[in-house]
Amino acid sequence: MRVIVVGAGVIGLSSAVRLAEAGYDVGVFARDLPLETTSAVAAAIWYPYLSAPAERVAGWARTTYGELVELAANEPSVRLRRGQEFLTQSTPTPGWADVLTDFERVGAPPTGFRDGWSFTTPVVEMPLYLQYLVNRLEAAGGSLTRAALSALPNSADVVVNCAGLGARLTAGDPTVTPVRGQVLTVEQFGLTDWLLADESPSDLTYVVPRSNDIVIGGTSQPDSWDLATRPDTAEAILARAAVHIPQLKQAKIIKHRVGLRPARPAVRCESVRVGEQTVVHCYGHGGSGVTLSWGCADEVLALVKNA
Repeated sequence: MRVIVVGAGVIGLSSAVRLAEAGYDVGVFARDLPLETTSAVAAAIWYPYLSAPAERVAGWARTTYGELVELAANEPSVRLRRGQEFLTQSTPTPGWADVLTDFERVGAPPTGFRDGWSFTTPVVEMPLYLQYLVNRLEAAGGSLTRAALSALPNSADVVVNCAGLGARLTAGDPTVTPVRGQVLTVEQFGLTDWLLADESPSDLTYVVPRSNDIVIGGTSQPDSWDLATRPDTAEAILARAAVHIPQLKQAKIIKHRVGLRPARPAVRCESVRVGEQTVVHCYGHGGSGVTLSWGCADEVLALVKNA
């Protein structure tokens, strides 16, 4: 069976890998190639964020956690790292935390915070990981082609729509909206643990170390299509992060980037009939594309099999 996957971010590529490795004839078509997608900008720590509904998200996240932990044993772009999250309000233990083996409360959060926890989680270096997924897809006989969303081929038995924000066009769905995220990367200076500090809904603070750099964020600005990096925003991000990790002040800045998270009131993962064709929609993952990727890919595979 011929399957076309629309979108080359982490959701599209993960779904394509699952389908190709299950024996389907898979072609990925995308306006933006993997390193041009929002996925490539992500700090990519396994952590459900800006996605719903809670029960389905928790299930997809658990599946993905297990997959990423297995990959961390042999794939250099995935590493297990411990870190801490600080919260301004006392918060119940999240439902997805039951998959974590070392989840524990922080005894004394920093000034200004009332709660917190620490745990070990996969951290994914997206530029490397996306190429890993492409290599795995091609090894299974799949292909990747750049194509305008308005000129996609329609000759497949099944189309899997993983277009992210592009689903506004491919699915005619205006409920998918951008949430602007700005980050910067600095040179690695020996930092090993990640940090999250939830200070406000729009001004995020996170520090995620990778092998050769450190991603510092960020912002969560709804309904903003602005892809330009803002120097004042970058300064504010760095200042917030340096309160918790002062060494960041002296670290050499490598790059500034912006990504637009594809938010939706709920992730859409379902199969519909369009004439004689089956379309499987899988989009609207907000800030949790990596975190939900393999769980959603398994569901996409099941929906295609049912078709």
